[in-house]
Amino acid sequence: MPLQPHRWTPPPAPPRARLTHSTPPLPVPRLLPIPGRGPEDVVIDGEGRILTGIEGGPVLAVDPSDGQVVQIAFTGGRPLGLHAGADGSVLICDAERGLLRLDPIYKGLEVLVDKVDGEPLRFTSNVVEGPDGSIYFTESSRRYPLSRYMGDIYEHSGTGRLFRRHPDGAVETLVDGLQFANGLVLAPDGSCVVVAETAGYRLSRYRLTGPEAGRHDVLVDNLPGFPDNLGLGSDGSIWAALVSPRNPLLDSLLPRPGWVRQLLWTIPARLQPAPARTVWVQAFDFDGNLVHDLQCEGDNFAQVTGVAEQDGTLYLGSLSEAAIAVTRLPE
Repeated sequence: MPLQPHRWTPPPAPPRARLTHSTPPLPVPRLLPIPGRGPEDVVIDGEGRILTGIEGGPVLAVDPSDGQVVQIAFTGGRPLGLHAGADGSVLICDAERGLLRLDPIYKGLEVLVDKVDGEPLRFTSNVVEGPDGSIYFTESSRRYPLSRYMGDIYEHSGTGRLFRRHPDGAVETLVDGLQFANGLVLAPDGSCVVVAETAGYRLSRYRLTGPEAGRHDVLVDNLPGFPDNLGLGSDGSIWAALVSPRNPLLDSLLPRPGWVRQLLWTIPARLQPAPARTVWVQAFDFDGNLVHDLQCEGDNFAQVTGVAEQDGTLYLGSLSEAAIAVTRLPE
């Protein structure tokens, strides 16, 4: 369908939209090489291994102590967001195949959801499971696949969705119209699920319990960069990977009509907006207060798209690298 003019006006970019250093700076990460590129998301399983999916379809388990890598699944698509279940199962958002589940015993893959209301999922992104068996997952765009994800960023079409798959298999659309729906975190008390809206520079919240159950609102607005995957920290914080600082050209174009934004496709690739080389993560509490803001130069690792924190150690994924980065919270 034709792109309609969008009247959304972005808030002014905050001072940290330009590449800066946190104080204290994030310690320079060490790298765990992997046999492939693009460990987009990182999660920790019950054995303490780092799980990630890479280009070409493999899902890997990496031992952080010695770097040993084991392939635990092959999706045949492009695995992105993951969730390690308490029973040893792994939920996989495959951008091409939908929501999958790796059986903990037989190691077979089951397709849980590949269509919603008869419409094939175009860009399944991230997933988290609740203790009652409800599964929450996102679709970043209904217009563009992963291979052309910048189209959704350029056009700001707002076709991302948040879903809930009930234990009986029924799928419900909780929120539509999200700006590139991405990473997910479920509150420890089950009161809400938080979703990163990459193209909206914000973290939004869908309330699951209490008098405001069913309400969707903004938890953190006007972020200084593009939030990607989220992780629940060992202290209950929401960790957010910031792929790159905000881009002044994109900010200036967002209020423009769709056909103007589409012109970005026509300019040479070298002149199109590109991520800055930085390593950047932030953490927030469930009231939206900033807890950590950590950054360092992206000399040997950059474009952080995934973050998992455990007892002060940070594990970082990237859509563009051939390694997982490991660092610690500054003293």
